[in-house]
Order: sequence, then C-alpha cells, then structure tokens
Amino acid sequence: MRTLYELEGQTIHPDAHGTLADHRGRVTLVVNVASACGFTPQYAGLEALHRELGARGLSVIGFPCDQFGGQEPGSHAEIAEFCRARFEVTFPIFEKVAVHGPARAPFYALVEATLGAAPRWNFAKVLVDRRGVPIGYYESGVAPDDGRLREDLERALGDDL
Repeated sequence: MRTLYELEGQTIHPDAHGTLADHRGRVTLVVNVASACGFTPQYAGLEALHRELGARGLSVIGFPCDQFGGQEPGSHAEIAEFCRARFEVTFPIFEKVAVHGPARAPFYALVEATLGAAPRWNFAKVLVDRRGVPIGYYESGVAPDDGRLREDLERALGDDL
C-alpha cells in the first residue's frame, strides 16, 4: 500500500518549496480547503493546531479544492495570499486538487481505499499516522478544536512508530 509520503504534491507558497515527503515521520492532518466556504473560518483553528502541536510532530497541510460549489476559484498565488492575509496561515498549502471523480488526487484514492471515506464538502479532515497511513476521517463540521479530533491527534502523536 502506498502512503501519503510517497505521493506527489508541491506547495503553492511562492517563497517556499515543499513536498509531501517533507512530512515523513510526522502525524499529518490533511484538509481539503476553500477560500469562499462557510467553513473557511476553520483556517484559524487549523493554524492554532499547527502552532500548538507542530513541535510535537504534527503537520497540518491544506489541499485547495474547487469541486464543491466552486468555492476555491483562485489561482495558486491568490490562494496563498488569501491564506496569509486573512488567517496568517503558516502551515503548507499544496496545489489545488480534485477529491473525487476521474481526476481525483491519489491521496484521496488512498483515503477511500483505507478508510472507506471521501470528502463530501470542503474542510473534511484526514488524520495520517507517522507511517503515512490514513487513520481517521472527520467531516467538514468537525472543527479543529473538536474533542474527538483532539483525542485522536494526541493518541497519534503519542505513538512512536
């Protein structure tokens, strides 16, 4: 089985180069994000998780997606600027992806194969263990400070694989 860290993916930040392999060995929370969604304010909570738990081994990464209501129409440069200016996002935002259909990104195929889940809207979250294997799926309405998500994050961060 492939893992997150073996898949292709580049950040959109103009001043930083980054790939999915850069997160190898870390617990990763992957979120399909959008700039014009009712859940967009979750960027603030995701950034808070990134700042609070990053030193303990958590990576938060965003994959912009325009498949749900056309809520991420911007270019990569526009998305990066929106995230920085509106929410002071410092976690990596990767290139725009499809989360379903024939052009679906390989990561979301991996999520469906391992967890039987697929995002139904923007800001769905996937928890990935240190080996790069998806271990948890959370619908859009699950906020970054949700108790169950926090418990799962703490458990994953405590696992030394």
